[in-house]
Amino acid sequence: MSEQTIDKKIDSKKKRKINYAVLQEQLFEDKINLEKKIEPKDWMPDEYRQHLIRQISQHAHSEIIGMQPEGNWITRAPSLRAKMILLAKVQDEAGHGLYLYSACETLGVTRDELNKQLHDGKAKYSSIFNYPTLSWADMGAIGWLVDGAAIVNQVSLQKTSYGPYSRGMIKICKEESFHQRQGYEIMAQMANGTKEQKEMAQDALNRFWWPSIMMFGPHDADSPRTGNAMKWKIKRKTNDELRQNFIDKTVAQAELIGLKIPDPDLKWNEERGSYDFGEIDWEEFWNVVKGNGPCNEQRLNHHKKAHEDGQWVRDAAKAYAQKQN
Repeated sequence: MSEQTIDKKIDSKKKRKINYAVLQEQLFEDKINLEKKIEPKDWMPDEYRQHLIRQISQHAHSEIIGMQPEGNWITRAPSLRAKMILLAKVQDEAGHGLYLYSACETLGVTRDELNKQLHDGKAKYSSIFNYPTLSWADMGAIGWLVDGAAIVNQVSLQKTSYGPYSRGMIKICKEESFHQRQGYEIMAQMANGTKEQKEMAQDALNRFWWPSIMMFGPHDADSPRTGNAMKWKIKRKTNDELRQNFIDKTVAQAELIGLKIPDPDLKWNEERGSYDFGEIDWEEFWNVVKGNGPCNEQRLNHHKKAHEDGQWVRDAAKAYAQKQN
């Protein structure tokens, strides 16, 4: 066989390989455009897979780390009813984390790898959980504002293009809506209680308002991943759209219970049909994201210790599974 013939055969194989890759990508794009879910065994671009791993793992880590500031108040809840509700809520958050870790694992990454990424600082969780919870009113502020912001974001994620993530979000959203109502109830009760209780509620709102609207991430112009997330329909709305939606919903809720949003620049814009609001302190946001917030070190160290303390449980479960096989 001549060298020229061999070259032709090699070129032919390369072309077939290229054509197959083009076909796979076209089928992927067609499914996205037709609003069909991408499932774990479907072909997907590596960039799509990596984007999902980053986003879903961050979401899962946030649910688990987010148990800490609320778990801190379970033993100090003001009544048995309040304690039972808070305990149930923290358990819900643990379940959400497990759903999301399971969805992430369908993308070819293990739970151990996800935890290592978190502990090594390569994976993030929501910046909101790096703020301290100083009073019982903070449990109301977290439920009302933090879970409220999460719902605004997560409702659209029910329609995300990746099947396991989408299906997990349907159950999570149902439970988060209960958490938001529970938090608002605490704030309403305190706002209509004694002078000291109302002051406590207002103080919690003052401290958690800006971190809550930071939860949606940087402005769209400063969020380089937004383009692909929207193109692949992983996200359905941009950071700024979600933030505006949250503010527009929440202002009226605050007014209803007699609390004041701590933003002197907050003003209804009749032309836009939305509220104009003050400039976010992005320096604070990035400082917390980089690990320099009030509770970053405490939250991560607590997670590491809990992970290490639970190693014997994982070892026992693994040994049992091997024995069954």
